[in-house]
Amino acid sequence: MRAPSSPKGWRARTLAVALLAAPVGMAARGPWGHIPIHRDAFPDRFAAEVWLADMSQRLSALVPARRFRLQLLEDVRYAALREGLRPRIVLAVIEVESSFNPYAVSPQGALGLMQVMPFWTKRLGEPAANLFRVRTNLRMGCHILRHYLNRHQGDLFAALAAYNGSNGLPYYPDRVYRVFHARWFRQ
Repeated sequence: MRAPSSPKGWRARTLAVALLAAPVGMAARGPWGHIPIHRDAFPDRFAAEVWLADMSQRLSALVPARRFRLQLLEDVRYAALREGLRPRIVLAVIEVESSFNPYAVSPQGALGLMQVMPFWTKRLGEPAANLFRVRTNLRMGCHILRHYLNRHQGDLFAALAAYNGSNGLPYYPDRVYRVFHARWFRQ
């Protein structure tokens, strides 16, 4: 595949693909209104490589091991797109939840990158799942976030509050919002 001839054309094609892939009725409300929930599709391999290089550079301060960082980004992207989430939002959630430590344990007992509570393994039909495995944790964390998005009719702010267990309180969604804009938002 060849690289797009002009950035403007690439943006138009990406926007068209994103709008076509957007689930109906899933537009975020409130302070998240400018962050649509859709499949972050790439028009070609070149765009995917550019994304990976850009995200790798942004993540290098938090995850110095290059091989692990690149594999983590690919896994995050796969798990997020599988659930119809934007990978950049998932990266912001991971940064707030665990600072990219796959072995993080919260005082409440949440485990791994996305700080998944162990009771979710039974609810999702995998009681023997190891939440310290990166791919398992990402798959379950993204599925849980999608569950809350569906439950709150696409309201990302409310879904993040529910994901964290701070139902209705803005401190956690605001924190994810700040991290998203500081590190993961397109610049």
